[in-house]
Amino acid sequence: MPSLSLRINLDPDGRIGPGKIELLEQIAAFGSISAAARGMEMSYKHAWDLVEDMNRVFGKPLVAAQTGGKKGGGAQLTPVGLAVVSRFRAIERAAASAAATHMEALQAEIDAG
Repeated sequence: MPSLSLRINLDPDGRIGPGKIELLEQIAAFGSISAAARGMEMSYKHAWDLVEDMNRVFGKPLVAAQTGGKKGGGAQLTPVGLAVVSRFRAIERAAASAAATHMEALQAEIDAG
């Protein structure tokens, strides 16, 4: 069955898609940017660059990070970060629902091959 992948272009020059949303979800799950990066098999620097890009695009932090120390650092999603993940997943569900019959028709074309 064909699948739908959503990427949203944001004004003025940003975008967000499944990879960035998964990174935010992993940060929320692990409480750590480095653990999220490891789980997604990306470098900490790349993960941090993506977080900084999202913070810049939205004009406010999506992730609040605490620097390391005796108890170590950590990270959590801000209310804006949680809202972005929730809204993206809602848009994704709505798009998949709206496209379902067309996706089935595409698969039927492939199966009729």
